[in-house]
Amino acid sequence: MHLDFGSKVLVMGILNVTPDSFSDGGRFLDADSIADQVAAMVQAGADIIDVGGESTRPFAEPVSIAEELNRVLPAIRLIRQGSAIPISIDTTKAEVARKALAVGADIINDISALRFDPEMLSLVRETEVPFIIMHMQGIPSDMQVDPHYDDVVSEIKDFFEERLAWAEGKGVFRNRFIVDPGIGFGKTVGHNLSILKRVAEFAELGCPVLIGHSRKSFIGKLLGAELDARDVATAAISALCALQGVSILRVHDVEKTVQAVRLAEAINQAS
Repeated sequence: MHLDFGSKVLVMGILNVTPDSFSDGGRFLDADSIADQVAAMVQAGADIIDVGGESTRPFAEPVSIAEELNRVLPAIRLIRQGSAIPISIDTTKAEVARKALAVGADIINDISALRFDPEMLSLVRETEVPFIIMHMQGIPSDMQVDPHYDDVVSEIKDFFEERLAWAEGKGVFRNRFIVDPGIGFGKTVGHNLSILKRVAEFAELGCPVLIGHSRKSFIGKLLGAELDARDVATAAISALCALQGVSILRVHDVEKTVQAVRLAEAINQAS
């Protein structure tokens, strides 16, 4: 499928069909709650729905392929029955991604950047779907133990250059990829702030940039805000990212971010 990055910043609504995701774990486990949430996100202006069946919060443990499939496939089928909105499958497992595409997903979102499952590259080669690669220092179970960088933005860019060159050497060209610097994935508060301050630099990679900052712990640490009180701050960061050329914003509260981003775009386009 083709995503249009030219006319506006795209807002990706998060749908975690997990019992243990850090923000909305356990909220969307049955058909009615999933359908209601998707309808609300579409009504609010979501451009993409990102479906995840395995928590990647700090210190999370992996789940089996079978369990992940049992969570995500019914949700994707349900979304596709009611809407043509692009669907992203958030997984590191090639089998999950393959089966998700077969029932209606359009995009693969791999937080491992093709590092965890050697079969994922074959799937990318076989398909023409957009592919999101994310930077993470470590793995979810240990990434927040002691993250360290000399220059976080430069090192993340170097990581992406290596990943993109490797993929191109295997016959998958960089115009297929979207890059996500991985806010909160092996980063301190200071690292996250540096990424957001310098987020425009990631466009130098020649790929669309995705930022997933929604409700994350650095917001709580900076503002003293609990999880359910971080959406305004998330929207403010979304507006700042929109002004710096970010292509996709991955958020829980679609409505607030759509409003913030559309205002930012209008201000940016004013004479």
